[in-house]
Amino acid sequence: MERVRQRSWLPSWSLKRHGVIAPDERLPWGQTILVGVQHVGAMFGATALAPIIMGFDPNVAIFFSGIGTLIFFLAVGGRVPSYLGSSFSFIAVVIAATAYSGSGPNPHISDALGGIIVAGIIYAMIGILVIFAGSRWIGVLMPPVITGAVVAVIGLNLAGLAVKSISASGFDTIVGLVTIVTVGLIAVYAEGLVRRLPILLGGIAGYLVYFVGANILGVTKPIVFDGIENAAWFGFPNFMGPTFSTHAIGVIAPVALILAAENLGHIKAIAIMTGRNLDADIGRAFLGDAVATVVSASGGGTGVTTYAENMGVMAVNRIYSTLVFVIAGVFAILLGLSPKFGAVILTIPGPVIGGLSIVVYGMITATAGRIWVESKVDFSDARNLITVAVVLIAGAGDLTLRFAGFTLGGIGSATFGAIILYYLLGHKEQVSDADGMKVKAQSIGVGDF
Repeated sequence: MERVRQRSWLPSWSLKRHGVIAPDERLPWGQTILVGVQHVGAMFGATALAPIIMGFDPNVAIFFSGIGTLIFFLAVGGRVPSYLGSSFSFIAVVIAATAYSGSGPNPHISDALGGIIVAGIIYAMIGILVIFAGSRWIGVLMPPVITGAVVAVIGLNLAGLAVKSISASGFDTIVGLVTIVTVGLIAVYAEGLVRRLPILLGGIAGYLVYFVGANILGVTKPIVFDGIENAAWFGFPNFMGPTFSTHAIGVIAPVALILAAENLGHIKAIAIMTGRNLDADIGRAFLGDAVATVVSASGGGTGVTTYAENMGVMAVNRIYSTLVFVIAGVFAILLGLSPKFGAVILTIPGPVIGGLSIVVYGMITATAGRIWVESKVDFSDARNLITVAVVLIAGAGDLTLRFAGFTLGGIGSATFGAIILYYLLGHKEQVSDADGMKVKAQSIGVGDF
């Protein structure tokens, strides 16, 4: 009997110099390195912004984004091209769980890390379930009407904090608005790869305006660069361990469901881009993302997720080689090992962060509308309308449930409340096919730009 040939864990990448580069192909090494570095640039704006908004150390976050990308690469056997960066899904719940003020280091990071680890463990369990049972049940549990509502809540829950960040003075408001407008202009009018970097370039524009007004014209408190001069070029980031608080776990852990829905959409989108069926890799992708999240939070980093920004880069250059992301992961690790690089990030003024936050939170909220429209959610159906209406107000108002010493924050209440209310109101079959979930490829990220 002929022996059945089994697929090796990692593919053998064949050299190709022109045209579309498939996941199991590669460019010459020099070009592979350049494209990998380019992917780090694409993810940088969002991956550096998320930890700053939550009061985390950006050096640690970027370091673990590189580690996480390599973990994901091994988990999927080098067959799914993707970069793992800081997940925006965690921002609202981390801020709620730690009562973070929005500026400076977060004094309760350790509690947040414990919550992120538990979310990662739940996510890993989902990944194992998908490996054995398939992914369609996620679409059944969280159809587009529910996913869209929860995504909208994540953005709305943070609206007040974002607006407050640019409202301290008239100059702060001007800097914030310049940042917002620049991001918009680049997203709408720029061409090619520049269009994929609106967060990074918008932040630079706001930074320059603040520098001119503060350091040259003396309008407000100037940017201090002593930290950059005193920082070493090379050194380990400030790792931190977790503590496990029932309050933080109750607020943060439910995000695991959103991560699964988001990652599923990303993988479906990548499958369309590459022309390959990646269904067999979905469970391993979930598991890889979950393990990367647990590893990151164990050392003081943020939760991580697949990045729509890097999908945008692939759509432009049509280079899908997974080896590119090995290079990107290694380069991100090197950046994370540079305290001077981290010191530069920490000089970003508050109004610039506030302006970027308004854009990011707004994009998260607006993505809900895209999910509903592209999934053809029928709001003339009272079941859909009431579910969304209740969940939006409960989540935006940060409805917190407390029972038996356990606390469930606004995002968690909205997530579980949406699922319970939707199925309590009826059992009509209104779930789109799992393939339709590709519309969520951009959810929680800023890859729509």
